[in-house]
Amino acid sequence: MQDLAELLRNNPYPGRGIAVGKDMVYYFIMGRSFNSRNRIFALTDDGIRTETHDPALVEDPSLIIYHPVRAMGDALVVTNGDQTDTIVEMGDFRAACMTREYEPDAPNFTPRISAIVNADGTFELSILKHVDGRCVREFFAYEGCDEGCGYFISTYQGDGSPLPSFAGEPIPVKLPDADTLWEALNIDNKVSLYANINGEVKLYNKNLGD
Repeated sequence: MQDLAELLRNNPYPGRGIAVGKDMVYYFIMGRSFNSRNRIFALTDDGIRTETHDPALVEDPSLIIYHPVRAMGDALVVTNGDQTDTIVEMGDFRAACMTREYEPDAPNFTPRISAIVNADGTFELSILKHVDGRCVREFFAYEGCDEGCGYFISTYQGDGSPLPSFAGEPIPVKLPDADTLWEALNIDNKVSLYANINGEVKLYNKNLGD
């Protein structure tokens, strides 16, 4: 089992990532362009949303402004795009993901990654990605995990041109504390981190000095 902090230290650009463990949920965003880096996480009534740090410098908000985290009843939905709203509005994780596909940002075709964490500790992860001109939708369901452990999925395997999509199953990992995870993300590319530990939420925003 890999240590998530070590895995991230050795990867300058995993893109956006979700890690789910026992009573722990992490979601982070990274960016290479100024438009992607010009963001912060902000709290909402039922989760968080991305916001522009400097609205005067926004180039294209279409794929960077969304609700990454929202409550759906007693479950928590976490995604890397506006599919969060699709899932919550439909009230069905799999059915909602089946109506969506990867992002239209050729040549990268960024995968959409999503998670739903249930009150009983079970959870599910999904990735919708571009393969040979078609959308492949993969789902991974877990009955739970041991204390301090979890599963990690990201949009990319690492840096590249085009960016290589995540491949394989979510990675079993040992989960660090939130401060350690934030420190492990590449200093140039990291943007924001959402940490939910036993229901307590902490946000990290590079643009706000974190």
